[in-house]
Amino acid sequence: MQLFYNPSLENNNEEFFFPPEESKHILKVLRKKEGDVLNITNGKGFLFKAEILIADSRKCKARITSIKKTIPKRYKLHLVVAPTKINDRYEWFLEKATEIGVDEITPIICERSERKTIKLERMERVLQSAMKQSLQAFLPKLNPMISYQGFMEKEVKGFRFIAHCDDGEKMEFKRRAVADRDIVILIGPEGDFTKTEISEAKSKGYVPVSLGMNRLRTETAAIVACTTVSIINS
Repeated sequence: MQLFYNPSLENNNEEFFFPPEESKHILKVLRKKEGDVLNITNGKGFLFKAEILIADSRKCKARITSIKKTIPKRYKLHLVVAPTKINDRYEWFLEKATEIGVDEITPIICERSERKTIKLERMERVLQSAMKQSLQAFLPKLNPMISYQGFMEKEVKGFRFIAHCDDGEKMEFKRRAVADRDIVILIGPEGDFTKTEISEAKSKGYVPVSLGMNRLRTETAAIVACTTVSIINS
């Protein structure tokens, strides 16, 4: 099965057009033709089957033949992760976290962050591609990058954790994460969070946790956290 993405589709649509880039891919690369049936998601939980009516590589027209609503998970996972110095590593994290099952991602700038700019549109495309490849109906929400202080001022729902490598009392994340409950976890930059940042998070109700015995890269730590939550809820 191959899955396509069209965010403008709603469950009351009957006929629609694919944008030029998607139209060209469907007809020129995949060699689809009139009468062929495509599987599409709008990233909001709906899966559509649609028949190609007009095979125009600039404006492919299709008619919806069936609609299925996917039941959302019982919990939500929000990963708050500092961008990595090498951008490819962060994109790898976005791809794999989407495949595993993240719901929301917030890039965060910390005191020790080496990268302080990101290409949000490029990251959105990575998420879309991973969603389609893993045949999911929900597209993770990617928030604009925000400062650590700015995020601390936000009101967030669910169990809150901060993973860090600093000395001090910490619980194992796999023993603190709870099934069927919303989880927010902070993952710092390559140089880790500062003592001040850890202290502030604790004052806001974030529980310090360890992701294992080994020291992990930022992107690896985020994937371990994502996988842990997925396993707990499986």
